[in-house]
Amino acid sequence: MKYQTLLMCLVLLAGAGLTQAADQLDVPEGATALFNGKNLEGWYGLGHFNPYKLRAMGDDERAKKRDTDLEDLKKHWTIESGELVNDGHGVYATTDRKLGDMEFWIDYKTVPLADSGIYLRGTPQVQIWDSTEEAKWKIGGDKGSGGLWNNSPGAPGKDPSVLADKPFGEWNSFRIVQVGARTSVTFNDKLVVDHAIMENYWDRSKPLPRTGPVQLQTHGGEIRWRNIFVREIASEEANKRLASKNAEGFESIFNGKDLAGWQGAIENYQVSNGSLSCKSGHGGTLFTKEKYGDFVVRLEFKLPPGGNNGLALRYPGKGGPSVDAMCELQVLDDDHPKYEKLDARQFHGSIYGLVPATRGYLRPTGEWNFQEVTVKGSTIKVELNGSVILDADVSKVTETMDNKVHPGKDLKSGYFGFAGHHDPVEFRNIMIKRLD
Repeated sequence: MKYQTLLMCLVLLAGAGLTQAADQLDVPEGATALFNGKNLEGWYGLGHFNPYKLRAMGDDERAKKRDTDLEDLKKHWTIESGELVNDGHGVYATTDRKLGDMEFWIDYKTVPLADSGIYLRGTPQVQIWDSTEEAKWKIGGDKGSGGLWNNSPGAPGKDPSVLADKPFGEWNSFRIVQVGARTSVTFNDKLVVDHAIMENYWDRSKPLPRTGPVQLQTHGGEIRWRNIFVREIASEEANKRLASKNAEGFESIFNGKDLAGWQGAIENYQVSNGSLSCKSGHGGTLFTKEKYGDFVVRLEFKLPPGGNNGLALRYPGKGGPSVDAMCELQVLDDDHPKYEKLDARQFHGSIYGLVPATRGYLRPTGEWNFQEVTVKGSTIKVELNGSVILDADVSKVTETMDNKVHPGKDLKSGYFGFAGHHDPVEFRNIMIKRLD
């Protein structure tokens, strides 16, 4: 009887071990492993280091730094039972892969008084810390892990919405979805950050870098990691995710079939496969029959090579949108060689001739982009593919390109439209929400 009991216990323990191993190898659908459980293949060492400074280094200097950091990585990081283990010191384990829009999974287990985090696109961070450490309650430690701790005070996502940390000795699990700078964090099956903008710690005047590595921060106590997976999100899915968030109050102003509800240069535009565009070689301003004061517009657009169009904001119904409307917001294939000598105030997302937008956030030519524009009073904010590339107040503009006068910039209301420039730039899923 004793032998049978012992044999049964051994079978149960073996079964538990097999179950745990299976859990650790349970790859999410469509994902790939970033950590193979055996070695540091696909990882290198890098501490808290400004990526702009890293890019500015010469090749030799950068290579020397990488070699030095790799030696440090080997001193403080080990593999134990398929887990990536850090002793609380040294550089951070950093992925070779530069990741942009993604769904990311990772488990961790740490010790009391530890303080760590997950850098996204080389930027701090999804916070991990000891929520029972009273000394850090004054800086938010009592709220638990999972927040975007380096966001500005009071900014959405800085603190997790709920305390979800498990007791020490248990594994914690993150699922992070990032589209542009829009970041959602599910921590131990609880949504603790919902579609918040992750700020660029290195330069808050710029959006979060478009791509970058994941870094596992080491900070004062042992931490173990496992089940590290990523699924890159393609543009179609990314656009759907962006459109689904905060969608209340938006109404369609384009039916995808014809130009009902629109006026102006109707004869120069066409509708095909649910999108509208200028007929090749034609232009002019197409605008709504309704006027808008303060509003948010969402739309998708697809640029052909060298494509050029614009969004007419508060257009008066006549004249040129770039001077007679509140503004023309550029829609442009920035990377085409024929535009390399443009003024900064002419590139995509810029308030034409008045305020430049941050470049580098368009999807590759031929893919659909998602853009949201908020017009409130004299301010205009442009969010492209989840990243804010412009946030400006036209009433404060004192210098204009070529010293041109813009009499329409102080308009309080007007039509919304498209300032066609002879190129077949496509627009679809055009939604608007009034704010006044």
